[in-house]
Amino acid sequence: MKKHIPAPVIAVLSDNLSVLETHASLDNLFLYADAPGEPPEGSKPAKVQAWLIRINKESDEPLKALGKLVETYMELPKQEDENVLFWGTNVKNHKKEFKEKLESIFAQCNLSYITGGIVSDGSSAPSRSLSDLIKGRDIPSIESEFTRALANVNSEPRESVSAACNILESIFKVYIADEKLTKPQKQDLQNVWKVVRGDLGFDTKLVQDDDLKKVLSGILSIVDGIGAFRTHASSAHGEGRVMYNLKPRHARLAIHSAHTIAMFILETWDEKRKLAS
Repeated sequence: MKKHIPAPVIAVLSDNLSVLETHASLDNLFLYADAPGEPPEGSKPAKVQAWLIRINKESDEPLKALGKLVETYMELPKQEDENVLFWGTNVKNHKKEFKEKLESIFAQCNLSYITGGIVSDGSSAPSRSLSDLIKGRDIPSIESEFTRALANVNSEPRESVSAACNILESIFKVYIADEKLTKPQKQDLQNVWKVVRGDLGFDTKLVQDDDLKKVLSGILSIVDGIGAFRTHASSAHGEGRVMYNLKPRHARLAIHSAHTIAMFILETWDEKRKLAS
């Protein structure tokens, strides 16, 4: 289902791009974003609003166009993202203010900006849930791998496979550290996973329900599979004699699988802590 640019975002862009851009630069910006049709007539605010509405109606991926429109503002160079002093007095930094408005309205509309001109609506349930759990725990290493996986899934699928594995490794290592468990000698995915699943009681022999046992068995296989996939097909290791023809859909499969497993681990961990308290 096509995701449209929300009306509040259109309003913020119309009010601010018209101040920061000229007619000519607006035309170039929307051209860069692959906006359909010729530049609309009228004032700059009217032009921006009309073009954004047209993007929603005619573009296959409106959020993709939105990402390109806001990219230069969301990724301001450091010197442009700071307050300006003139004769000891703070001068309004309109670009910085616009960036802050974008961040605020994106949060209100459940959108997130990912470096590289990508705006995500978190439509993948596993990704959205994992993102919420990550931010709640404030674990920078996991959050950075999560962002990297999403940002590179189309352009660098091999890199995304590596990131999917790193997401799981990060969660498992944090779990081992926080729960004060003995670290395995070898810190690869399979070995840290073995420690975590043992502590959480993920043992098919202990599960009586046959259907649940199948699901749990599948989870164990998925983690091993993602680790092996990373070893043989990702950017983390040499290619050897056989090179995998990795496609974005393969990378998505690894990422979504890793996200689902990560969400389940974190939720089980939280439940364990509640029962212990």
